[in-house]
Amino acid sequence: MSSRSEKLLLLDTASLYFRAFYGVPDKVRAPDGTPVNAVRGLLDMIAKLTTTYEPTDMVACWDDDWRPQWRVDLIPTYKTHRVAEVMPGAPDVEQVPDPLEAQIPVIREALALLGIPVVGRADHEADDVIGTLATRATMPVDIVTGDRDLFQLVDDARDVRVIYTARGMSNLEVVTDATVVTKYHILPTQYADYATLRGDASDGLPGVAGIGDKTAATLLAAHGDLDGIRAAAASGDGMSATVASRILGAADYLDVAPTVVGVVTDLDIAAPESRLHAPDAATRDAAEAFAERWGLGTSMKRALDALATRD
Repeated sequence: MSSRSEKLLLLDTASLYFRAFYGVPDKVRAPDGTPVNAVRGLLDMIAKLTTTYEPTDMVACWDDDWRPQWRVDLIPTYKTHRVAEVMPGAPDVEQVPDPLEAQIPVIREALALLGIPVVGRADHEADDVIGTLATRATMPVDIVTGDRDLFQLVDDARDVRVIYTARGMSNLEVVTDATVVTKYHILPTQYADYATLRGDASDGLPGVAGIGDKTAATLLAAHGDLDGIRAAAASGDGMSATVASRILGAADYLDVAPTVVGVVTDLDIAAPESRLHAPDAATRDAAEAFAERWGLGTSMKRALDALATRD
């Protein structure tokens, strides 16, 4: 291995392959007609991320359960609008376009050929896997996601950043402590409480009625965290009667929402073999044959070439 500084890149894999699916034309297909736009897009993303951020390690974090029942039990509206089918005794089925669903096994095989481990955990989302691996990491961490919830993991002191994809792969944003402070007027450690207070329609979180972004940030600046805000509301100390009434009226929601919004950081996950290696001749041959079979064009080659700089 070279003297290159160590860095772990954690992929919020579903976030990326959904973005790839909608960002690459669906006319991109394998010789047998199977759509492969998400596969090609994800491979191109991996090539760009590897070249730009130069990780020594990478993990594709996976939603083994995109809507865990324990979160739904606490807030029944959690991600309800994305449910395609409720499956008693099994994870609910997410609304995933059929042409994307067909590509997910191909994506997993492509990741395996590149030597990128896929890590998920039963009854948990990829966010929780990311939270656990980022918290345990002994090297700098870059988290690649389009999900703002993961801003709660940003930590300059531990060198944990988010590479935020919401504005597209050509306009990636590196999110640090300063980014969160500038954009939201809160610290990353306050982000989960901020999201709890203002709610998030994209996740089915109602928030506290009448509490928007500005008020949530102001309350956190004044009282530190959700516990401090609730204590102030109860005592009437340093809070208007109107805001206090709103906080007290949302007591049942505030009792459970932090558990739903907070990313789990202590899952029982064996450390994966995450070190990236330049592909040897056999690996490259297998990957190129796979690319030809699935009509991946130059996307697989770009990913292989990016990895070739890792050793």
